[in-house]
Amino acid sequence: MKKNGVLKTLLAACLTLTVFVGCSSTKTSTVKEESKTVKVTDVRGEVEIPAKPERIVDLSGNSDILSILGYKVIGTANSDAYDYKKFPTYLEDTLKGAKILGYSMQDTMDVEAIMSLNPDLIVISTVQEKMYDQLSKVAPTVMIKLEALNWKEDVKALAKVFNKEEAAKTWLESYDKKSKEAGEKIKEAYGKDTTYLSFLASGGQFYVFDGAGFGSVLYQDMGLSKPVGMPEQSNISLPVVTYEGLASIKSDYIFVIGTDEDFKVLEGNAIWNSLPAVKEGKVVKLGASPYFVQGYSSIGREALLGQIEGMLNGTKK
Repeated sequence: MKKNGVLKTLLAACLTLTVFVGCSSTKTSTVKEESKTVKVTDVRGEVEIPAKPERIVDLSGNSDILSILGYKVIGTANSDAYDYKKFPTYLEDTLKGAKILGYSMQDTMDVEAIMSLNPDLIVISTVQEKMYDQLSKVAPTVMIKLEALNWKEDVKALAKVFNKEEAAKTWLESYDKKSKEAGEKIKEAYGKDTTYLSFLASGGQFYVFDGAGFGSVLYQDMGLSKPVGMPEQSNISLPVVTYEGLASIKSDYIFVIGTDEDFKVLEGNAIWNSLPAVKEGKVVKLGASPYFVQGYSSIGREALLGQIEGMLNGTKK
């Protein structure tokens, strides 16, 4: 009996020691893994960042791209362009739980609010360059410069900084497939030569989407046809036309983006009401929030692919 009791005691002691050593080893391994860093290259040069950042604050306006690359932000400047206190609807799920710190086109934001999040990595754009020295004292800071006109190149450029090219490639390939399928469905339903125009109405002027934003989703991604008389976009600035310029664009369908006040002014104008698409009820009205900037977001564009056909269906009587 005594011998069996001693054996049981020794066995229990060994098991306890094994569990303790195993837990200790795991903890040490975890700490070692968390302490790993990598060197990446941004617009300022080489910077050392955590290999697996877990508390990312993004002020650059590219929290959507970071999510594509497998990162989740805890602080963001991807707020709604018309209300800095909320997320645009197409990013509500992606950014759920993140703290809004401002709007990405602001050159300065609340440093104390950023510090309170205890970030282990901060991402800014060249817009916030004057904050770099201050922020780099809070956490490793990566500064990026993206052009926005060629959105796919922006996704690839950010992926390259973080060595996530494969994740970007996979997402972009999936997007290309979805956009082509969405475009083919619309061509089948509305005709392959049917033309589409999209613009922002603001203060009696019209900012036409062509090479960026909503227009590039229609033309570049979905392969839909441009109307005759379309002004060409050569840089990030949208071409601006007057009522007369708008009348010279011969489009079968129109997507007009604006506020309630903009729509009221537009609908009271004789030139607007004389347009064939308006007379035939082939106009889709979209709120400035979120649609003005949605086409500039990779995730926003993906959401539009599933929405545009439904928007057009709403014009049918």
